[in-house]
Amino acid sequence: QVQLVESGGGLVQVGGSLRLSCAASGRTFTTIAMGWFRQAPGKEREFVAAISRPGTNTYYADSVKGRFTISRDNAKNTLYLQMNSLKPEDTSVYYCAGRAGGTTLKPHEYDYWGQGTQVTVSS
Repeated sequence: QVQLVESGGGLVQVGGSLRLSCAASGRTFTTIAMGWFRQAPGKEREFVAAISRPGTNTYYADSVKGRFTISRDNAKNTLYLQMNSLKPEDTSVYYCAGRAGGTTLKPHEYDYWGQGTQVTVSS
């Protein structure tokens, strides 16, 4: 079993930056692929970014490509999402997720989820 806890959410102005963190415990962090997803009120959960187990491969949704960076520190059992040039459209609850299989962009294929952290971008 894997437990995930997100932190770092908050209120930021348009064009600002924010870094989200996801602390993992339980199963060895290096054995799971990780991803970030977000869900706004009335909308379905959508893919944001994903990273392979060793961190050598990363994937991004077109909407965040060039602005967001996903990374992981396996020594600290922590996943990060650096968000720059934030837009009002980025306002959402952000979730970190993990799975024992290969990296995927599909939320239903992830096994472990955090509780979510609110990110609000004001105009």
